[in-house]
Amino acid sequence: MARIRIHLLQNRCVLMWLLLGSLITTSTGCKRNLVDFSMETPKRQWFYRNHVSAQFEINDNSKAYNIYFKLRHTADYRYANIFILAHFVDGKKKITKRYQYKLAENDGKWLGSGSGNIFNYTLPMVTNYRFTHNGKYSIDIEQNMRDNPLKEVTDVGILVEEAK
Repeated sequence: MARIRIHLLQNRCVLMWLLLGSLITTSTGCKRNLVDFSMETPKRQWFYRNHVSAQFEINDNSKAYNIYFKLRHTADYRYANIFILAHFVDGKKKITKRYQYKLAENDGKWLGSGSGNIFNYTLPMVTNYRFTHNGKYSIDIEQNMRDNPLKEVTDVGILVEEAK
């Protein structure tokens, strides 16, 4: 009977260490994000003037980073794609790039994850990028479709994280 109690006690200790280890791993994993910002669009309409912007600071330019565009739309979104303009600002230097993302298959099936009427996307803009120097940076994203406003877009955002 004493052996069973010792064995149960050892298993509990091992289980507690595993839980603690996973908690530490999870909490340190969250610190990999420099920016995770989303904004809700008013009345599910994304106007040209409603840019999503994020400022962040790079403290270790020896590391690689990933930059993503985040999008959420309803099933009533009219298009199978989206065009955006991204303005990357590094002090005085500004670089603008146009991106096109495919959001649906040819048969109309949405590619995003979600449930019900809402679909989420985390779309890569730049992967494994090494910033030229430590310092402050900003990203400004605007919709670049023909429609103004672009209807049935509920949220837009920016995610900057350390590459894994």
